[in-house]
Amino acid sequence: MEDGRVMIDILYEDNHLLVVCKPINIPVQKDNTGDEDLLSILKDYLKKKYGKPGNVYLGLVHRLDRPTSGIMVFAKTSKCAKRLSNQIAKRKFEKTYLAVIHGKIHFSGRFVDKIYKNHKTNTSFISSQGKEAILSYELLGYKNGLSLVKINLETGRSHQIRVQFSSRGFPLYGDKRYNRLSKGQLALFASRLKFYHPISGEIMIFSLDMPSRYPFSLF
Repeated sequence: MEDGRVMIDILYEDNHLLVVCKPINIPVQKDNTGDEDLLSILKDYLKKKYGKPGNVYLGLVHRLDRPTSGIMVFAKTSKCAKRLSNQIAKRKFEKTYLAVIHGKIHFSGRFVDKIYKNHKTNTSFISSQGKEAILSYELLGYKNGLSLVKINLETGRSHQIRVQFSSRGFPLYGDKRYNRLSKGQLALFASRLKFYHPISGEIMIFSLDMPSRYPFSLF
């Protein structure tokens, strides 16, 4: 699917769901930059494809940071959106990421923290006043001072992966928000989603190959 200068890969579509690969550096929904956003692009796509007049419903049930790319699912009906949101709340919605971090991390581990978001600065940090944040990771490779890790995200706090790794001295490659000396594009990719179809109950699994861009290309 192409909309102007933005190419969106449609991975799956039925009467209830729309699964896509979000490109890097595009906001999921409208923000104060006024830049073109993924949700608006997809609504316009549905409106044109099905010749729908007026506004088109498309439910946003989870998010990716603007510089993060990868798999996202959207709900075509409010009923489906509610059921997917319930799966997320009950941790039946599995999200797997690939990330390249600075330093050599232990082979595997699990981070349990509390993360607080400052909405004025749009930054998050570890704080006893925050919400529970849990992830587990596995080291897949190490080269040139960088580690490739696979991450299973158990909760979905704002900037969670970026904050939990940077707070332990392993900032993500290209993460200028939590490592000011970092250069390049943020190396964080939502590589896999697993959930239950909100209508049929069928297990739905979507996965994508690792990006070919640097620093993923090292591995």
